[in-house]
Amino acid sequence: MARIAILIPYKFLFLVIWFRVSSCIDAGCDFFHGSWIYDDDGGATPLYNVSMCPFVDKQFDCLGNGRPDKLYLKYTWKPTKCELPKFRGKDFLRRFKGKRIMFVGDSLSLNQWQSLTCMLHASVPQSNYTLTKIGGLSTFYIPDYNISLMLSRNALLVDFVINEKKERILKVDSIEINGNSWKGFDMLIFNTWHWWVHKGSQTPWDYIQVGDKLYKDMDRLTAFGMGLRTWSKWVVSNINPSQTKVFFQGISPTHYNGTEWNNASSINGATCSGETQPISGSVYPGAALPAVAVVKDVLSNMTTAVQLLDVTTLSALRKDGHPSAYGIGGSKGNDCSHWCLAGVPDTWNQLLYAILLTNRKSKI
Repeated sequence: MARIAILIPYKFLFLVIWFRVSSCIDAGCDFFHGSWIYDDDGGATPLYNVSMCPFVDKQFDCLGNGRPDKLYLKYTWKPTKCELPKFRGKDFLRRFKGKRIMFVGDSLSLNQWQSLTCMLHASVPQSNYTLTKIGGLSTFYIPDYNISLMLSRNALLVDFVINEKKERILKVDSIEINGNSWKGFDMLIFNTWHWWVHKGSQTPWDYIQVGDKLYKDMDRLTAFGMGLRTWSKWVVSNINPSQTKVFFQGISPTHYNGTEWNNASSINGATCSGETQPISGSVYPGAALPAVAVVKDVLSNMTTAVQLLDVTTLSALRKDGHPSAYGIGGSKGNDCSHWCLAGVPDTWNQLLYAILLTNRKSKI
């Protein structure tokens, strides 16, 4: 009996802690409005060591590629009016035990997917895992939790075909080819934008098709909006929100124009290269990205709810977070599009976790 008397208070304490984590976070908080706070006391310590996360792509391993400063690892995101819950990898794994999660998008999806795989692997370092890649589909699997985190590389979301003339056709009003591979998942996180604005030799298509008409090109924002609306119709027609939770990863900003943050050397073409600290405050001084308005307009008109991971502003403040010369191109490169790992995408995943915790309708 004495043993029972000792165990009951601890069990009760565990239940109280669980309740506080799951239910007492402010569900009405705007996690995406805030600022980056320097924290050298351990609060901003990365959730994983990249050297212990062997599946991170070389292009994201900034420290491994010789980045000399570590200040960018010392900043933590602080929402203005509430606390962001701490990421608990084991809790995430318990909640998604037996589930299948898929990221769908371009290399920014790769950035976020690899971040989450590292965060979860670091939380259960003794657990076995498998990592497989077949074509554009990568799967990270942890048998102890029977959880699959998958990445489908699909930069434009809508259908992309090559005709008999070897011409690349982007069909902005069709999603039949791609959509079938997105069915049957417990959570989907979509992303697209960066490849819609590539021009010249980097244009990913030869023609844009709308109905039966082919266009050599068109206004990129217009094309993006058409493609995103096609995707939204697919979600409404094919997703049961009681079974699958859908997120859209917000527009990830680039930092190729130092005039946007009043860099004194911008006249010489300053970019993210050499930046070691974020922009202070909660407002990015540069112009708003027009693609953000398109995304919000499309999502607001959907009858199936899709949660926006509105990471644009908080990421725009992190001019210091890119690989720059410490990415895949080395000293000859200057990557101001992707993000170092560990780094900013870890916060994206922390925000994803926070939303899942505060969504009272979620069954995870």
